[in-house]
Amino acid sequence: MNKTIRRAAAFSLLLVLALLLRATWVQAYEAKALADDKHNRRNIMEQYAQPLGDIVVAGSPVTGSKETKGGDLRHKRTYKNGELYAAVTGYSSQAYGSNQLEGIYADVLDGTDSRLKNPFDALTGKQTEPGDVLTTIDPAVQKAGFEALGDVKGAAVALDPKTGRVLGMVSTPSYDPSAIAGMTDGDAWRKLTEDEDKPLVNRAIRQPVAPGSTFKLVVAAAALEDGLYGSVDERTKSPNPYRMKGTVTDLVNENPSAPCENASIRVALQYSCNNVFGKMAVDLGQEKVRAMAEKFGFNDEEQDVPVRAYPSVYPSGMDDAQTALSGIGQFDVTATPLQMAMVSSAIANDGMLAAPHMVSKVVDADGDTLNAYGGGESRRIVSSSTAEQLRSAMVTVVEDGTGSHAKVEGAEVGGKTGTAQRGVENSEKPYAWFTSYAKDAETGEEVAVAVLIEDSDAQRAEVSGNGLAAPVAQKMMAAALK
Repeated sequence: MNKTIRRAAAFSLLLVLALLLRATWVQAYEAKALADDKHNRRNIMEQYAQPLGDIVVAGSPVTGSKETKGGDLRHKRTYKNGELYAAVTGYSSQAYGSNQLEGIYADVLDGTDSRLKNPFDALTGKQTEPGDVLTTIDPAVQKAGFEALGDVKGAAVALDPKTGRVLGMVSTPSYDPSAIAGMTDGDAWRKLTEDEDKPLVNRAIRQPVAPGSTFKLVVAAAALEDGLYGSVDERTKSPNPYRMKGTVTDLVNENPSAPCENASIRVALQYSCNNVFGKMAVDLGQEKVRAMAEKFGFNDEEQDVPVRAYPSVYPSGMDDAQTALSGIGQFDVTATPLQMAMVSSAIANDGMLAAPHMVSKVVDADGDTLNAYGGGESRRIVSSSTAEQLRSAMVTVVEDGTGSHAKVEGAEVGGKTGTAQRGVENSEKPYAWFTSYAKDAETGEEVAVAVLIEDSDAQRAEVSGNGLAAPVAQKMMAAALK
């Protein structure tokens, strides 16, 4: 063999080895990445090769599947009462992917989760029957909130204080996920994504805004736990109006004739006295207020229900005037309806906050449990004594104060209204809030609800937590206690 042939043979051998190494690399190391690539058509074909598993409310599926006509995707998602449950289910679209429960549990719902396969299926690669996701939603509470919100832009969350179960999660305006479930729904998708009212945004957990006076419950809790005041009936040191430190601006009250000068916490909640809670936040200091807010769940960037909620924020680095504004739920304080429902839930549950969750179980096709949620996950936020005093003061708000529209016959109801300024120099229509709890003395049933009205047809002067948000909470609480 001459030199030229030997070199050609060696070069050819190197090429073969390189091809073998590359093939080994692709099969051993890059296979999963290629399989998971969003542009891999086989993935979506496999996802929709059979009917999807269901998202279940009170034993009945609120989702379904139907065969498609033509194309390589055999089935597509359908929804029952899609607009009613969109804030719970999210969407599963052949063209635009999936989100919320549809996205989190996609592997279970399309049958590709490894836990669904028996040993024989794993060997043969056979696609197994999908599993189901069982929610904690009470259909009566969900419907009551959805119908009460109607055409307004807003959201509401109802929790079971003892267990943390999400009984209702509503966001309006809503949308029908069926309208974007297929491959040819581009017009519907563009309409939704370009809509200024943002129907695809789940306002209940994904759009924190200023909570206004509902945040005064957090400040009151901090004052009682710190010992700044011994009870909700002790008179505070609160001049009216309260001149914010370092400024020439007075913190005034919505009702100039309200008895807010040196008012007790009970009276200050009853009349929603800004001077009391602005000064109280400064007296406590922002660190103590923040510590209490964070115990309730503010500044938590990993709040999963199991859908990830955007964090509600209590800011840092404020001066005294900014701290005073934070005490009335303004400046850079933000909250979601979920967060404010958690505040009322902890107060209702004797100071214990049960972790909120809207999925009870994930099961396989035979109904065997793959995951179970809830039960025992709770933490103490305030003492039993503080919780009892705050409940008493919240009852006064409903019985004799600004929350009269929340009364539920035969139940103890406590609440707090809020009207939060919005826009530069309060140039936009304010937000209307209400957070509350209700207890049925006979049955022991409890519920905590928070409602946000982001925008409505009401005139600016008519926007109030009691007028707009409290009636929604009342209907949800009544439905929960039936």
